[in-house]
Amino acid sequence: MRLSALLVLTLLVLAGCSRPAPAGYQGYLEGEFVYVGSPLAGRLESLAVQKGARVTAGTPLFTLERNAELAAQRQAADQLRAAQARLEDLKKGSRPSELANLAARRDQARAAAELSRLDLTRQENLFATKVVAVSDLDRARLTHEQNLHAVDQLTAQLETATLGARTDAIAAAEADVSAAAAAKEHADWSVDQKSQAAPKAGLVFDTLYREGEFVAAGLPVVALLPPANLKVRFFVPEGQFAALRAGAAVHVAINGHPAPLAAHISFLSPQPEFTPPVLYNRENRAKLVFMVEAVFDDDASDLHPGQPVDVTLAN
Repeated sequence: MRLSALLVLTLLVLAGCSRPAPAGYQGYLEGEFVYVGSPLAGRLESLAVQKGARVTAGTPLFTLERNAELAAQRQAADQLRAAQARLEDLKKGSRPSELANLAARRDQARAAAELSRLDLTRQENLFATKVVAVSDLDRARLTHEQNLHAVDQLTAQLETATLGARTDAIAAAEADVSAAAAAKEHADWSVDQKSQAAPKAGLVFDTLYREGEFVAAGLPVVALLPPANLKVRFFVPEGQFAALRAGAAVHVAINGHPAPLAAHISFLSPQPEFTPPVLYNRENRAKLVFMVEAVFDDDASDLHPGQPVDVTLAN
């Protein structure tokens, strides 16, 4: 009788020690959110989306007040136009009326030179007959030379007036135009950054500010969850972890979903953990496990972060 009782007790102990291995691994859905903010600070002027809405890429999300940026943009545009006008003015040279004035003065100097040439010829003839003194001949010669120099001077001034400014002055004006254009680009960028659109299609998971609140530079205003950023995070015992490989196919079962979803392993954590976070039970408690992540093969936009799942390896 004692032997039978001892045998029964031994069988019960062995049965308790040989629990069947779980059919799958426990886990949950995790989302990698895209936080959309502005690199510039400002009051939230308008919030174009609501929490829970689905948006496409390029959908406007929010706008910060931008009166100062718009004023700076107008100022930069005016400064650019002024710099461009100065450059064009330097390239053109003198105005047509100024060129005409120089041409008239040159023609007048040519007439005076011709008149002085004729007078010099007469004085030379008179001097040859000893009618005039040497001083009168010298005076006529110097007057003619002076008139010829005046013609040369006005001709050079007219040529210079048609050339425009010197190359160094034009280079400086071109540099001013380039600097003004860069300032205009910066002003345009500042205006554009005050309005943000969705970089990807996805779910508006959360809005972090209300209209009228001040948003510091760089802080997110909207949290987006693209469908491709939804993944499965589950936990594998140490004894079975070595058999897993990145890219291996898995099936993800979710309560309420008609059929398991296909996914593949994308990440195997190199760090061990004790007891999976979120899910606690007697079987997993105090056991060494490794976190594994998998991404869905197809669209998973109808799923939500935090949902518990059961993961099994595909055969």
